[in-house]
Amino acid sequence: MAQSLITRMWRFGFNHWPCFRRTGGRVTYIAADWSELVVRLPLNFRTRNYVGTIFGGSMFAALDPFFMMMLLNTLGHEYIVWDKSASIRFKRPGKSTLHARFALDPGEAESIREALTRCHTVNRTYTVELKDKDGLVHAVMEKTLFIARKDPHRHDKKGG
Repeated sequence: MAQSLITRMWRFGFNHWPCFRRTGGRVTYIAADWSELVVRLPLNFRTRNYVGTIFGGSMFAALDPFFMMMLLNTLGHEYIVWDKSASIRFKRPGKSTLHARFALDPGEAESIREALTRCHTVNRTYTVELKDKDGLVHAVMEKTLFIARKDPHRHDKKGG
């Protein structure tokens, strides 16, 4: 699926957002419907660690916000999506530019909406791999998200 003007603007925003920019990662693609997102993490002076490979903190930080952002934009403003937990498993040192492709299954948003008709909250776990150009996996991140429907009767003002 092609990018839209809106997702191109989001991509520009991510790549210039100070906390993401400092990870060394760059968003290279966001599908118009937020079902797919691609991140590139080069080995350079900003991401290189003491032994000359990509710093593990850069790997983790470059992958961190995207499943949450994808679900927020897919589900809509009437839902709450929070990061609940995350882990990363390092498989091999990053000695070149790495890429990660985030993807949501086509029926995921509807599955979440349906699950939230039966219970107040849902936890979903997603996995993304950081790979080199040959497809070798260098790290695997697993992210658990808390998802709930906003309560239309809740007052956001203090004391309410």
